[in-house]
Amino acid sequence: MIMSTKPTQLHGFDVERIKKQFPALNSQVNGKPISFLDSAASAQKPDAVIEAMAKVQREHYANVHRGLYKYSQDTTTAFEQARHTVATFLNANSDNETIFTRNATEAINLVAASWGAENLTSDDEIILTVLEHHANIVPWHMLREKIGFKIKVVPICDDGAIDLDAYQKLLTDKVKFVGLTHMSNAMGTILPVKQMTEMAKAFGATVLIDASQAVVHMDVDVQNVDCDFLCFTGHKLYGPTGIGVLWAREDVLNNMRPYQGGGEMIEKVSFEEITYKDAPARFEAGTPAIVEAIGLGAAIDWLGQFDTADIQAHERDILDYAIQEMQKINGVTLYGPDDRASILSFNIDGVHPHDAGTIFDQMGVAVRAGHHCAQPLMQALNVSSTIRASFAIYNARNDVDRLIEAVNKVKKLFC
Repeated sequence: MIMSTKPTQLHGFDVERIKKQFPALNSQVNGKPISFLDSAASAQKPDAVIEAMAKVQREHYANVHRGLYKYSQDTTTAFEQARHTVATFLNANSDNETIFTRNATEAINLVAASWGAENLTSDDEIILTVLEHHANIVPWHMLREKIGFKIKVVPICDDGAIDLDAYQKLLTDKVKFVGLTHMSNAMGTILPVKQMTEMAKAFGATVLIDASQAVVHMDVDVQNVDCDFLCFTGHKLYGPTGIGVLWAREDVLNNMRPYQGGGEMIEKVSFEEITYKDAPARFEAGTPAIVEAIGLGAAIDWLGQFDTADIQAHERDILDYAIQEMQKINGVTLYGPDDRASILSFNIDGVHPHDAGTIFDQMGVAVRAGHHCAQPLMQALNVSSTIRASFAIYNARNDVDRLIEAVNKVKKLFC
């Protein structure tokens, strides 16, 4: 199931310099240095993001798009620059194609409530994968309760990779929508989303990509993937919580009904008639997450100083090293295919993941223990939960060494 490659030592990637830019990583937990291995849940924030958010609040905070005075104009400029940064990051055709949401969950709910409610019927089918985060399952289940369409699920192969043959068999003219994670948050499995999008569009289906994990570890290009919707969340991308992004082509967005009503998204309001602005304002009702959007822009700018290939090589080196060292320990089961990124999901025979996670914490090693908001995947793996170590740009092999030390401590205590 697991590929084991001999780890290589990388040169020119100064992890210690990078780590020093993350204040939370330069502290201790239970008297020990922190090895933070839960970035798939939420990544730490560099000084550049913290300072960008503090700067706007210290120097010129005001509401956006509404004031003629300098504070408002300066904050509006910074806010819209962040939108431009996101659009460029995704290779969008226009800034107007990027909608700010609270997170990827709200982005998917927006698509379900606005596009889905208008375009799906009880005779239709949609396709999801067993790898999906609950955020790309629950909104469609809720909409199905109202409309009555059928949800079909793509399984995984024995090695944890997506089953493309099964996916092909599920595609018919009745399928109107396909929702795909680009990268599994529980196993790191990378889906061939460009190929899967092309396969779906051959049957006329609309495709949404959840890129929440992928944008952190690889280039994501909406033009190349050719999907209809794509979303991600800011807090996994070294940015703040409370900010996410939905991308779609401008004509698609402008033909969708607004998801929420209120200020900012209207043109004219009377008790007789209301008219709405075009995207992006159409889907940004009320005062937006101004400071958080600026923080997200700063996070993307910060990450942009590194070459994506260098990041991938660095993170792959850590992952391969972790796999190699973990395979030396008896009684440890690893989950995941060869084609994955930055996530090591495993269990220790006879030990509940929560018990292991508690011991890890005492040793200064932060991991996630649970179902990772992916209960259907856990059922497919025939487990209730796993221990997940997820690696980021600021991790190094010494974090893996501490993880292995913690696993051995757990085995000594419980086995």
